[in-house]
Amino acid sequence: MFLSAVRSSKRLSASVALCAAALVLASCSDEKKEGAASQAPAATQSTAEATTPATPAAGQSTPASTAATAAPATTGSTTPATTAEVPKADGEVDVAKLMAPGPLPEMSIGKADAPVTVVEYMSMTCPHCAHFHNTTFDAVKQKYVETGKVRFILREFPFDPRAAAAFMLARCAPEGQYFPMVSMLFRQQTQWAAAENGRDALLQMSKLAGFTQESFEKCLTDQKLLDNINAVMQKGAKEFGVNATPTFFINGKRYSGDMSLDTMSALIDPLL
Repeated sequence: MFLSAVRSSKRLSASVALCAAALVLASCSDEKKEGAASQAPAATQSTAEATTPATPAAGQSTPASTAATAAPATTGSTTPATTAEVPKADGEVDVAKLMAPGPLPEMSIGKADAPVTVVEYMSMTCPHCAHFHNTTFDAVKQKYVETGKVRFILREFPFDPRAAAAFMLARCAPEGQYFPMVSMLFRQQTQWAAAENGRDALLQMSKLAGFTQESFEKCLTDQKLLDNINAVMQKGAKEFGVNATPTFFINGKRYSGDMSLDTMSALIDPLL
C-alpha cells in the first residue's frame, strides 16, 4: 500500500509538472504573439512614413477583417478618407533673410510672385533626397508649380566631395538644364554615388547630359564655383539651422526629412 501510494504520488507530481510546463509554454507563446502584434504597427508606420498613410492593421488583417473594412465603401459609407498627418515645423526663419541673394544665383522653378515659396536644401548623395525627387518632386511640380501656386528653389548642401562635384556639374550644365541634370543624377544615384571610381562614373553621367571630357574637367577644376557651393551650405547651416537633408522651408517654416505629396500638400494648401 505504501509503495502504491508513493507511485501514485509520483505519477500525480509528474502530471502536475507536465501541466505546469504546458502552461508556461502556452504563456510564452502568447507573450510572443502579443509582442509581435504590438511591434507590427510600429514597423508599418516607419516604412510608410514618407508615403500615403496606410491603416494601422493593414499588415495584419485577415480576409474576414479585410472584407469587413471594405464593406462600408460598397454600402455608401460617408466616412472621410484618411489624410496625411501634418508635421510640426522644427523652426522658423525670417523670409526676407531666407530669400536674400546668396553666393550663387537661385535655381528655381515657378512664378516669382507665387503665394508659397519652398526652399529645399539637399545633398546629391543623400538617399532621402533622391527618394523625394524620384517619387514626389514631379507630382509637386505638376500640382503646385505649374499652376502658379508654388515657387520651388533648390539649394546645395553637399555632405561630401562627391556630392559637391555633382552640384558643380549641375551648375555647369547649359542654361535651363540645372533641374534636369539634378533629376538625372538622382535617378542614377546608386550608379555613381557608391561607385569605386566616382569621377569616372560622374563623367559617364555627364556625357549623357552633353558634357565632353574637356568641359567636364573644366567644371570640376573651377575652385570659385566649389567655394560658392560650400558657402551656400555654410550659410544654410549658420543662418537657417540646416543640419540634415533634405530640409524644406515652406514660407519660412523649417521641416526636416523626406515628404510624400500628401504631407507636402497638407502644409501648402492652408497657405493658398
